[in-house]
Parts: sequence; C-alpha cells; structure tokens
Amino acid sequence: MRYLDVPGATRTPWSVIGLGTWQFGSTEWGYGTGFEGEATRIVARARELGVTVFDTAELYGFGRSERILGEALRASGGTDDVVLATKFFPLLPLAPVLEQRAVASAARLGVSSIDLYQIHKPHPVLGDASAMRGMAALQRIGLVSEAGVSTYSQARWRAAEAALGAPVLSNQVEFSLLRREPAADLVPFAQEKGRVVIAYSPLAQGLLTARYDATNRPSNTVRRTAAWLPENLRALRPLHDVLRDVASGHDATPAQIALAWVVHHPNTVAIPGASSVAQLESNVAAAGIALAADEYAGLTAAAAAVRRTLGPRALPALARDLTGARASRCTA
Repeated sequence: MRYLDVPGATRTPWSVIGLGTWQFGSTEWGYGTGFEGEATRIVARARELGVTVFDTAELYGFGRSERILGEALRASGGTDDVVLATKFFPLLPLAPVLEQRAVASAARLGVSSIDLYQIHKPHPVLGDASAMRGMAALQRIGLVSEAGVSTYSQARWRAAEAALGAPVLSNQVEFSLLRREPAADLVPFAQEKGRVVIAYSPLAQGLLTARYDATNRPSNTVRRTAAWLPENLRALRPLHDVLRDVASGHDATPAQIALAWVVHHPNTVAIPGASSVAQLESNVAAAGIALAADEYAGLTAAAAAVRRTLGPRALPALARDLTGARASRCTA
C-alpha cells in the first residue's frame, strides 16, 4: 500500500486505495440479504492489506451501511487506526440539522468522533455558511475531526473553506479515465493547499474493468443506465484494448490499470467498492502499480477519444446519487 503525505490531516495516514461502502446494506446493488457477512470479511481483509480510508454515508442503505461498516471495523480491531469518513445529505443544510445528523451517524458507526464528515453535495439554492457553522461547532466539541465536501467545484470548495474559516480537507468527486475533469483543477488545488481529492466511481461503475460487452451486461439497478447500451459498450473497445495492453506489461488487470491511473495523480485517494474479498484484493494491488509517463499519456489519450465518441450523456451519472424522495427516508 502507498499512503499520502498530507500535513495536518487526520491522525492516520491515508491509503491511496480506500474502500467505498455504498453497497453495504444497499439492495439496489443486487448483492442479496446475506452480503453483510461478506462485507465484514471485506473490511477485515482491507485492514490486513493496509487500507486505512473507509467511506460511507447516512444515505447508503438509509443508515445500514454506517452500521455494518462500524460493526465490521470494531470486529477487526477498532477505529483508532483508520480514516472513517461519512457524509451528511443536505436536504436542509442548516447548522442544527447537520449537527443532529452527525450525532446520528456517529451513533450508527459506534464512534465518539468522526474522522472526516462530508457534505454529500452542494445545495442548489442555499450556500454553505450555515452548514459550516454547524461543522465548526462539531469540530470544537470533538465530534468531527476534519471537514470535507463532495461533488464541489473548486470555487465552491474555496467558498466552503471561507465559510468554515479553516481547511475543508477533502472533496469527493467522480474521477476516472472517463471523468477526468478533476485532474485539471481540483487535483492541482489539492496539491497546492495540502488537501485531498477522493475519487468515487474510479472504475466508472465497472465500465473500465473490460469485463462487460454488448452480450454481457450487468443487471443490478444501479447500472441500468444509457452507459450500458450495446452501442456504448462497443465504443469503449479501443480504451479497453489500451487498458489490456498496459496491463500486460504489469501483470495486471485492466481494472487495476484504471485504478492506477487515478492514483497516479498527487493528493488523490480512490475508493472503489468491492463485492468480494477477491475483488478487494485486486483493487488494493493497484496501489503498487507505477505507470510510466507514456503509459499515462496513452491511457489519457485513448479515454479522451472515447469520450468524444460517447458524449457525456452516455456516461454513468452517479453524481446524482439517490436524491429526491428516497433520500428523505434516511432515518437514524
């Protein structure tokens, strides 16, 4: 495992490959009711392999992901040596609401302090002033160690810091070979300021694994998007070919190369999910792959060509997460 050097960050080093846990307790991934036991094994193995960053949210499984992750971490050694991150869904991003939701998340996680508490997405109408007052209050009493945001532009990230009057340590954004925009502005900002970009969906929901084609498409509800239409899967073949070519030189898989491309960037952590211990092990191994400059450039060029072919509408839209009426069902 490799770790970031982020001065002034949490007490625990950040592994460049973390574990995203949206699928823990979330039926839309199609993993079945018995997945909780496998989730516990995934977390235990992740810790053995040096993973320190574990990300969840109150929205995932309407609190079940937090409960499962907290229990799994306690069963495998506690939470003192990990970066435990969760997210507040800002239907109403006001200080009292954020404070109450943080208490509820900490209770579900079984911790007295949340290492990284993130605002799940920017509110389209309200700014961050009130929410950041609540965040500052949580930091003062020790319930939250570091503040973070998710799906923020650089300008809004800076504005959130100004509202907090302190560093907003991280910004969790969709970042992959098919969503390369963060490399242009967010990563340089993070490198300059000692912040962290957390890359969610680093494999584009599986589009970058090269496992699927027009005759082999995933069936779970999360992946029922235009991205998985046969014509789009055919358009991805040139990028899959480059991923395979680079992978052959590293005794790796295309998915591992796609992850290595993400964490090639400074101050960046990738948080792929895992449906099994074997997939977790494969993801973690990507931390040991060092791409040569020409490999990185070739992958980037191939991805840019595919993006021009596909267009933005054909790509997964995870940034929307699970908004609307379903989000309002999230309870303590």
